[in-house]
Amino acid sequence: MLNFKDGKCICGKDGKCICGTVTVGERGQIVIPKKARDYFGIEAGDTLTVLGDKDKGITIFKADTLESFATMILNNAKEN
Repeated sequence: MLNFKDGKCICGKDGKCICGTVTVGERGQIVIPKKARDYFGIEAGDTLTVLGDKDKGITIFKADTLESFATMILNNAKEN
C-alpha cells in the first residue's frame, strides 16, 4: 500500500501522479485530496471535466485545460 501521509503526490517522470484515494459518498460525491488540489492548482469554484472509458475508468481535469487544447488545435488547423 502506498503511503500518502507526507501530503505529496507520487509522480513519475512522465508527469502522471497518484495523489491518494477517495470514497464515493451516498450522493455520488467525492472529495479531491488537498495534496492533489494543491499540486494541480484546483481551487474552489473551478469547473472540472469528467471523461470516462468503460474499460479504463474516469479522468477528471480542469475544464480550462480542454479549452486551451481545443484552441491550440484550431489555431494549428488555421495555419495549415
